[in-house]
Amino acid sequence: MKAVVLYGPGNVAVGDLPLKDLAAGEVRVKVAYCGICGSDHHKVSGKKNTRPVTYPVALGHEISGVVAEVGEGVTEFKPGDRVTVDPNWGCGKCEFCKDGKKSFCKNSRGVVKGMAEYINAPVENVYHIPEKLSLRDAALAEPLACCLRGADLLGVKHGERVALVGLGAIGTIMIQLIKSAGAGEIIVIDYDETKESLAKELGADVFICSKDEEKIAEYAAKYNVDKVIECVGNTGAQLSALSVAGRGATVVMFGVADSAKTTPISLYDAFIKELTIKTSFVNPYTTARAVRLLASGMLDTSKIIHRELTMEEAAEEFMDPKLSKFGKLLVKID
Repeated sequence: MKAVVLYGPGNVAVGDLPLKDLAAGEVRVKVAYCGICGSDHHKVSGKKNTRPVTYPVALGHEISGVVAEVGEGVTEFKPGDRVTVDPNWGCGKCEFCKDGKKSFCKNSRGVVKGMAEYINAPVENVYHIPEKLSLRDAALAEPLACCLRGADLLGVKHGERVALVGLGAIGTIMIQLIKSAGAGEIIVIDYDETKESLAKELGADVFICSKDEEKIAEYAAKYNVDKVIECVGNTGAQLSALSVAGRGATVVMFGVADSAKTTPISLYDAFIKELTIKTSFVNPYTTARAVRLLASGMLDTSKIIHRELTMEEAAEEFMDPKLSKFGKLLVKID
């Protein structure tokens, strides 16, 4: 089958991969759309990922599609059903799964290699999508599910002052969740000054360019920021998040950091502010919520999705990223 294949670090091309036999308890999905995630770029660059990578492998894990075939014992789905798939499988038997922490499953594996014509997924990872939700928007279910996990950890209360660092694809989702949670004031910090208008359209009250560290410090000295979420993953964004955080603030480092780098922070500053610093890992138990939220129409997906790419264009993007910084890219599987 045709796929966008990672053959090794820095080597991506459209190629052919074998379609595995459908096992009992599995659902074969004909993929319609697959989003490009920052973790895909990490894989391409050869950086450490949450799971070992075996080459060659199809990239992508944010999919929507239509059921093509079901394996023995599957009764919940039938050919023609419109679905999305949670890429993170847990065994249900290890100590973490039994303790309601399946994201840390000792036997966890990725079950979606989505930039391909078909995937075979365990039935427990497959979710129906309602007719009113387009397949295009349904491809946002996985990143939205991850954002819901981060938003849950952030715990915004009505009227709180909230800062968001990084208005990329994830940031455009997160700001809408923060707004809907009842934030009283939203501050967006981003390296790209041209994103100010988008930030304001999505509900930001204040925009600060991250290059202006003095302005961030001045704002933090004048106003106490209750909650901060960092959506980039690089050192500069992480330091901006800690700088703008107020006394007693909760800071969620949501962006996926480079495994080869560390961020030097002042624990004294964190101490005198009494910060709560959290991280957010994948999307345990949030996929169904993400599907319902997308179907509700609450999110403006036109502000999240930047462009659709062909499989060939996706391979080119991985080899020389140009568009990824502008918003979510969806690969239309042809």
